[in-house]
Amino acid sequence: MKIERIELHHIELPLAHPFETSFGREVNRPCILVTVHAEGLAGWGECVAGDGPWYSYETIETAWHVLHDFLIPAVLGQEVTSPADVVARFRPVKGHPMARAALENAVWDLLAQAQGVSLSEMLGGQAERVRVGVSVGIEPTLDQLLARVAQHVNEGYGRIKLKIKPGWDVDVVRAVRERWPDLPLQVDANCAYTLADAPTLRELDQFDLLLIEQPFHHDDIVDHAKLQAQLRTPVCLDESIHSPEHARWALDIGACRIINIKVGRVGGLTAARQIHDLGVERGVPVWCGGMLETNVGRAANVAVAALPNFALPGDISASIRYYPEGKDVAEPNFTLNEDSTLSVPTGPGLGVRVLPARVCAARLQHLSQSG
Repeated sequence: MKIERIELHHIELPLAHPFETSFGREVNRPCILVTVHAEGLAGWGECVAGDGPWYSYETIETAWHVLHDFLIPAVLGQEVTSPADVVARFRPVKGHPMARAALENAVWDLLAQAQGVSLSEMLGGQAERVRVGVSVGIEPTLDQLLARVAQHVNEGYGRIKLKIKPGWDVDVVRAVRERWPDLPLQVDANCAYTLADAPTLRELDQFDLLLIEQPFHHDDIVDHAKLQAQLRTPVCLDESIHSPEHARWALDIGACRIINIKVGRVGGLTAARQIHDLGVERGVPVWCGGMLETNVGRAANVAVAALPNFALPGDISASIRYYPEGKDVAEPNFTLNEDSTLSVPTGPGLGVRVLPARVCAARLQHLSQSG
């Protein structure tokens, strides 16, 4: 297929509930949607970069620049027969995985539509439903946190992830564990600690957690290996895994026992599948993280999570968990099944329909380039 036109849509949507982590509080969620046009079809991808360099050095502005000036020119007007063609054309670009992922994933969607298959099938997914949990941000008080957890447990979520930071950790986890002694529970520090905090992190061993996610610096692997040697609880790496190579290096030195695969963070669906396959080879389970995606990005996450080694519940909660009814830019919404799963779309490509009127209503900036 010849790539005829590519569009960028910078949009912003209100979150259903403010979401706070160790590095800040979000009320609205900006993102870039990418549309790739060819032969009467349109493939969609989502860039999950935020408005500031808090989770990653990538931002909306840097991603827009890299897409406009480097990535789009590399593929516009070119014949593309598989996602590998796009990956090869992006090879000269160092870094910027979120920008690369958005455009590559749009091509995956386009090619899956052209072949009349679902994105999950094209990736090699096997599951009809994927297990999911919910990520609970830091709340102003412990009582408010417990109420938020109770809400999600009552909604039917079978796994809870708690955001933690220094001063909001051991006592908080203890309170949740005492209230729900059998609830599958994990914590996420988003790089808030250092190796000097190892005694605090060792206290978390007593709470029978599924994992402790990314306690240290976003580029660190070595200190995570030192920490994992001191803990019974598995360390899970998120921000430190920028590529399949980083995943291999981390496993080689014992820096983690679990990997969180975020499609945007690792550079796209191709890299996500490679990390999944590495986990199969090494006997290391993976799971799918979330970045407050719209239904465009959520559909891609659900598709990749249908691969067999996604053994732990992902942060791919129901659509209404993120955006108020009628605000998401694509439908149908993803809804929680009674067994704490989401159903994998079976329609061609992503399996969701983007609504142009909602995109336009949320759009702050638009670009269209033809080849």
